[in-house]
Amino acid sequence: MAKVDTSSSRPYHIVIFGASGFTGQFVVEEVARIVSEGPNGTLKWAVAGRSRQKLDKVLEQAAGALGKPELRTAVEVIVADVGEPDSLAAMCKQAVIVLNCVGPYRFWGEPVVKACVENSAHCIDICGEPQFLESMQLNYNSQAADKGVYIVGACGFDSIPADMGVLYTREQFKGTLTAVESFLTASTGPEGGSINDGTWKSAIYGFADSGKLRSLRKKFGHKPLPVVGSKIKRRSALFYSNEVQQYAVPFMGADPSVVKRSQRFLLEEHQETPVQYGAYAGVGGVANIAKMLFAGMMFWFLVKFDFGRNLLIKFPEFFSFGFFSKDGPTRKQMEGSSFQFAFYGEGYTEGQDPSQGRPNAKIRTLVQGPEAGYVATPIAMVQAAITILNEPTALPKRGGVYTPGAAFSRTTLVERLNKHGIHSMSFLCLLFKHIVRNLVSRESALMNGFRNSSFVNHNVQ
Repeated sequence: MAKVDTSSSRPYHIVIFGASGFTGQFVVEEVARIVSEGPNGTLKWAVAGRSRQKLDKVLEQAAGALGKPELRTAVEVIVADVGEPDSLAAMCKQAVIVLNCVGPYRFWGEPVVKACVENSAHCIDICGEPQFLESMQLNYNSQAADKGVYIVGACGFDSIPADMGVLYTREQFKGTLTAVESFLTASTGPEGGSINDGTWKSAIYGFADSGKLRSLRKKFGHKPLPVVGSKIKRRSALFYSNEVQQYAVPFMGADPSVVKRSQRFLLEEHQETPVQYGAYAGVGGVANIAKMLFAGMMFWFLVKFDFGRNLLIKFPEFFSFGFFSKDGPTRKQMEGSSFQFAFYGEGYTEGQDPSQGRPNAKIRTLVQGPEAGYVATPIAMVQAAITILNEPTALPKRGGVYTPGAAFSRTTLVERLNKHGIHSMSFLCLLFKHIVRNLVSRESALMNGFRNSSFVNHNVQ
């Protein structure tokens, strides 16, 4: 069972490392909101980073934003630097869980994982970089297991909505779910929207090192996951999606990798039938396609060379048509932005043999939330930590390096998100329809943001 108690030598349930970064400041605010959800109704926490001055400023900003002036003096500040192992060790010794917000993780993530494992602190990150996530599993899973430490990656927008969404869809399906496709769409308000360039940098280095990822995966020696039911069909690189009524492309983030790792764990540890998964993202109409194709061609050409990568990093707004920026979104832009995941699954009803014939039932799950990077991500990350603190017996039997789905499949993480405004609704239908316009309008009115978002299911029996 995970160790989650504080002590005189380990005084904090949570330490937020990288609290003065763009994402870290919003994680600070989210932790400050939910202190009453800690063990026995109290959460002991601190912030950490390289600059005490910047950390003090973040606490001052959080105090003003939340109307909690006590944050300026009541929250401990810890100075720690990824380049100084002793400072990381000292930080980890004081924490039950380290929330690591320092990226790109391929450069700065491993020292934190190493320090956490060696000093018996659990670690949660919001990484969307498959190479880092999988290399941590390869290099630290055994050590983490021996220490009883849980290292859970991808606990932000990448990839809790996708990973837990697939698990939730299977849970709601009455029978054997064999395949799921997800479609991500996003919208912005009148102020527009953007993403901080930290994510842009991660994407640049991820594509540049794609060959190393393939080599890394061979080291695991995994056999292919068994295919149950009809094999899921690959969609083309660009297609019109009837599911979301716009053009779509394969989703390029970590979700497919994370979901597959979760499915492998559940098969090996719990003998659960693996679910095939395909992930796609809506890109809008013809005008957006033209921008995407131009930006994509420039990106693919430049990312191959050092000078090209330097240009992409130096001018993110130009090469992404303003989608990424060094300043990131304003609070007004975040307030007007939202995302939606639509999951379409198929399988076999109870009593039907998945090895015989085609699937005879379908299910639809909808997850809708606010701005993905800096509103939904902190909520997901913090609730993952709260789940570890409050439900240690529901975690996997041994410590290790886990995906969200592997770590939290037996917990009440989805229910905890429900308490933060995620409404769960199920509908049984005789006939399956992709999207019923009136129903979607009604759901949209109910689900304004991740705090007001829903896992909505339409199941055919």
